[in-house]
Amino acid sequence: MSTSSSPVYLVGVDVGTGSARAALVTGKGEVLQTCVKPIQTWNTQPNYYEQSSDDIWSAVCECVKVIFSVCNVTTGYAKEQIEGIGFDATCSLVVLDGQMQPLTVCPSSKDNQRNVILWMDHRAEEEARFINATHHQMLNYVGGSISLEMEMPKLLWLKRNMHDAVWTKVGAFYDLPDYLTFRATGADCRSICSAVCKWNYDAEDRCWSEDFLQTIGLADDLRVDSWRLIGTRVANPGAAIDGGLSRQAAQELGLNPGTAVASSMIDAHAGALALLGCEGPPGRAGDGGSLTSKMAIICGTSSCHMSLTKRPVLAPGIWGPYKHAIIPDLYLNEAGQSATGVLIDYMLQTHPCYDQLLKEHGGSNGKIYAFLNTFLDELAKKQGESSVHRLTIDLHVWPDFHGNRSPLADPNLKGMISGLTMTKDVQNLALIYLALMQALAYGTRHILQVLEASGREPITSILLCGGLSKNSLFVQTHADICSVPVLLPSEPEAVLLGSAMMGAYAAGLYDSLELAASGMGGSAMVVKPDLRDSTRDYHERKYRVFQRMYLDQRGYERIMKG
Repeated sequence: MSTSSSPVYLVGVDVGTGSARAALVTGKGEVLQTCVKPIQTWNTQPNYYEQSSDDIWSAVCECVKVIFSVCNVTTGYAKEQIEGIGFDATCSLVVLDGQMQPLTVCPSSKDNQRNVILWMDHRAEEEARFINATHHQMLNYVGGSISLEMEMPKLLWLKRNMHDAVWTKVGAFYDLPDYLTFRATGADCRSICSAVCKWNYDAEDRCWSEDFLQTIGLADDLRVDSWRLIGTRVANPGAAIDGGLSRQAAQELGLNPGTAVASSMIDAHAGALALLGCEGPPGRAGDGGSLTSKMAIICGTSSCHMSLTKRPVLAPGIWGPYKHAIIPDLYLNEAGQSATGVLIDYMLQTHPCYDQLLKEHGGSNGKIYAFLNTFLDELAKKQGESSVHRLTIDLHVWPDFHGNRSPLADPNLKGMISGLTMTKDVQNLALIYLALMQALAYGTRHILQVLEASGREPITSILLCGGLSKNSLFVQTHADICSVPVLLPSEPEAVLLGSAMMGAYAAGLYDSLELAASGMGGSAMVVKPDLRDSTRDYHERKYRVFQRMYLDQRGYERIMKG
């Protein structure tokens, strides 16, 4: 890390699905101040979700001004001390016209403010199906099939469905993280993070695959002026963008012109960067390790599982390998579970005793989960069990109530529960809750198993962030079932910290993004797995049931199809 006579600070910006956030961060990774502002989403018909790039930028500017003004008043920070700024955002599609102004993506409205197709928009289902039917070799890098949430299906949808109103008038398409750096600098610089993960960019040869785009019917439109519409210059995440903060953006953000601006990342990937840079206490076996021995799980409504390798690993049903997506020259594999936190909430809220628990425990799901965790511990002791997990010996869950993202990559899979009774008391809910926690962890183990079977070196530790990382049962269950320690970072704002790490590297405070991650990643609390033979044997048998439930569901389908 470079030295300076006075303290230096970074700004991290994160744009999620429903809000924009900013943080002021020290060069050592301490988050001093944060601010959050909501952003608008239109959902005027099923599967269509739109936002406004101007609304998003306005929220970003307000957040940055607030964190600086608060810190300036309370501690006297000067904007001259802010060396760099990094941006992350959802992988949403921003559409601009020839004057680089918003251009509508809404087929039922001429409102040009609605110019962002949100990542979760599912209008391009037919286009994704068409692209997958080509079986092009570029699809090998997305686990064999493209998601309708990625950008090429959305571009094809715009060409097919809004050709005259939009397609012929487009001046640029941006992934939202890259749009933010464009607004910050005025420079048209794309990040390879978005390009390779969501735009089917060829990271090995560092170019757009003309053959792939020709096959899906987009090359003739997009190759104009050296692929200007989708990006001529593609940089590594964290690379400094020439010129830094423009005068206009500096005025809008309340910072100095020329402040270093980093090439961007997708939001989950910024969180993974911060997690992978985190270390457990020194001298603890299995708590540290190299970047390539860890898995980062960003777990909230859904979960995203990310790990890095030195050599490419092609794993069925798992996205990647994405070269340079987080760290230069390392490959990213990205897996996930479509419903985790939202599924736990669903199981709780649909149980007959939910209203009773809500009244008794302060009207908060979090408090109910804390109560259930304690209830299960006491129940295990009462029944003389050596482990709480043994309470579900005859209760099993297959957790794909919203389909399977990884490693089966089947959005049509359904959830299953075996072992239900007519009991509807608190104990019944607690046991279903425990069985679901186990099932989610078995899902993570399934992902690890497929990666290792595809040639990946074994994962020796898991790092968690997000809402579920605060649930002690979820954390311990992952440690026990995956048989590796789980690390919980001391800094909870991992995504904002990841963006600040990019800003630090762009500003020259660290010589590489990897050094910025380790220098700012901080410490973590370590949760050790229960490695007793009896516990491991129990989970082995439960995992066999877990796998059998999937095979049974497939068997039911075959029977019903005749």
